[in-house]
Amino acid sequence: MRIEVREVKTVEKIIKTIAEELNIKTTQVENTIKLIDEGNTIPFIARYRKEVTGGLSDEILRTFGERLTYLRNLETRKEEVIKSIDEQGKLTDEILQAVAIAKTLAEVEDIYRPYKQKKKTRATVAKAKGLEPLAQIIIEQKEKSPIIEIAKQYINIDKLSEEDKKNKDKVVATPEDAIQGALDIIAEDISDNAKYRKEIKRLLFREGLLQTKAKDKEAKSNYEMYYDKSETLKYVPSHRILAINRGEKEEFLKVSIEKPQDKILIYMEKDIIKGETQFTQMIKDTILDSFERLIEPSIDREIRSDLTEKAEEKAIKVFGQNSKQLLLGAPIKGKTVMGFDPAYRTGCKIAVIDETGKVLDYTTVYPTEPQNDVEGAKKELLKLIEKDKIDMIAIGNGTASRESEMFVADMIKEAKREVHYVIVSEAGASVYSASKLATEEYPDINVSIRGAISIARRLQDPLAELVKIDPKAIGVGQYQHDVNQKRLAESLTGVVEDSVNKVGVDVNTATPSLLSYVSGINSTIAKNIVKYRDENGKLKERKELLKVPKLGKVAYEQCAGFLRIIDGKNPLEITAVHPESYEVTEKLLKALGFDKEDLRDKEKIDALRQKLKTVDIAKTAKELEIGEMTLTDIIAELSKPGRDPREDMPKPVLRSDVLKLEDLKEGMILTGTIRNVIDFGAFVDIGVKYDGLVHISEMSDKFIKNPSELVSVGDIVKVKVIKIDMERKKVALSMKV
Repeated sequence: MRIEVREVKTVEKIIKTIAEELNIKTTQVENTIKLIDEGNTIPFIARYRKEVTGGLSDEILRTFGERLTYLRNLETRKEEVIKSIDEQGKLTDEILQAVAIAKTLAEVEDIYRPYKQKKKTRATVAKAKGLEPLAQIIIEQKEKSPIIEIAKQYINIDKLSEEDKKNKDKVVATPEDAIQGALDIIAEDISDNAKYRKEIKRLLFREGLLQTKAKDKEAKSNYEMYYDKSETLKYVPSHRILAINRGEKEEFLKVSIEKPQDKILIYMEKDIIKGETQFTQMIKDTILDSFERLIEPSIDREIRSDLTEKAEEKAIKVFGQNSKQLLLGAPIKGKTVMGFDPAYRTGCKIAVIDETGKVLDYTTVYPTEPQNDVEGAKKELLKLIEKDKIDMIAIGNGTASRESEMFVADMIKEAKREVHYVIVSEAGASVYSASKLATEEYPDINVSIRGAISIARRLQDPLAELVKIDPKAIGVGQYQHDVNQKRLAESLTGVVEDSVNKVGVDVNTATPSLLSYVSGINSTIAKNIVKYRDENGKLKERKELLKVPKLGKVAYEQCAGFLRIIDGKNPLEITAVHPESYEVTEKLLKALGFDKEDLRDKEKIDALRQKLKTVDIAKTAKELEIGEMTLTDIIAELSKPGRDPREDMPKPVLRSDVLKLEDLKEGMILTGTIRNVIDFGAFVDIGVKYDGLVHISEMSDKFIKNPSELVSVGDIVKVKVIKIDMERKKVALSMKV
């Protein structure tokens, strides 16, 4: 019975914690936990269970899921710790209380520290010699007899065998040996005290300094700004923590934590020393020994670990936000695109893709060094532009990108058609080119050409192409290689899932890569859908998915609303309206004087859109017996059936000419594309070889805490050139135009 009561209290505590942290109601937390535990995916809950969660977004639900897992793990660990201490016969009400109020795994481990099985230490050796009673006498500080006399009772050399006498770990030869062993026990007990460790950490985070020094002051590196730097721990920004960690790893920096040691020692002495006695000085010395030998090194490690963990979380969040913006980039539809993968020695790889993504032509040209065959390359590409009726050229932003851009800008002036070019992120293109997936897609096409195909397709449909690549290889963050890779992968997989499900997927054209990110569909089911499609032709309606092997009713419920069927039997299936809402949607249409077939008629859609604007949400929801949020979503879908939400995203900047770094002048106003957002600003592609940096201080006249409050990857911004460093090839920009 007691266990059941404790379990109920644990659940209540988790609910209360999440509600407070996310600033939501406890009923929302209870309902959401139930949905997660029933196996519903985050995209499904966010889109189709708004009434149950109170409209929690996918971002909040991701955080919710992470915190739920952490808090459940925390409670499990608490149970394990209590059980272990209880089995040792040392469990007290104070320990139970301390464990109950602990909010982090680190706090629980600090409480458990004295009861852990220890490896050999000076204290464990002293305990094995039987010196615990002497340690108790010293720490109680009551004994009036000289401690040296009492310590003589613990000399054991005469009681040991000749063999044991040779073992230092067993011998107590003098009273001084006995006292030292007892003090070693006291030092370890002090070090294991959870209360002291908690207070020391608190003091350090409030007053401690993170200090960095150069290992070699003369060494040139990216870390020179940290060669002699000191900063209050609590104010060190996350990107600086990760930079310092990397500098230390690469052996340019020495890192230490400067502490208010006198304050810490006074705090512990005040708590431990009980007036002036024969023990006072030895206890003072033991407190100092405990701090310097045991507490300081482990607390330094813990604090560095805490700082790193928080910095990694921040970096992962930034990486996720940037990746989402890249994935949700506006597609360029109905255009024939030339993919241009720049290079030097091996030549620039060219692939032409029609509006459906089909490969029309491919070749390799050599307009860059060392061949510099500009005329030959121009002749060949102009021929392709005319033959394949090319509208746009997508140039990868890697090696030789700007030289290629200059060549393309010059070449298209001679084209008979109007052609623009766009710089496209080629991050991960080489990873994709050599992947098993690329080999399956293009078995007869050379690995190097596949990169150009990927670059062209990224312009046509960024989402469909980028899902083929490991999210970590997209590379729009800071220090992504320095953070916890497992945590990064989990976070980015969530970002990709949310992006794919936000846009929706055409079930009849999607690749297995894209389908595998749809709610409720794993890679096996994704392959089965494609196989079913190949064998039976296009799916005509969503419920046909139930014929796909391994796609049962549960998976169908999770995925159906996110899969689109264009030109199928049911016009509702070009929208995100879920099959569970078909009946109510048809009732709504009928009440407005329309039919679902009207969704195929543009004129009738315009009339329907006007009628939908007049719907009284509260009244109609009651009449149709559905939630107001669900009705609002249905109305939005009927207003723009088949609409791609990415249409609202900024379109890529189309260019027809190029700037050189030498062309820039301070005060110039330019239009650019945000390529990366980091903690201290944003990098902007302004059409020269090197992206310019808008520092956070140059983003707005108002104070902003984080650049992501103002800009996202892919945004088109007006910037002013404020500084040009020709030597270091750096451009400083301002958005205060």
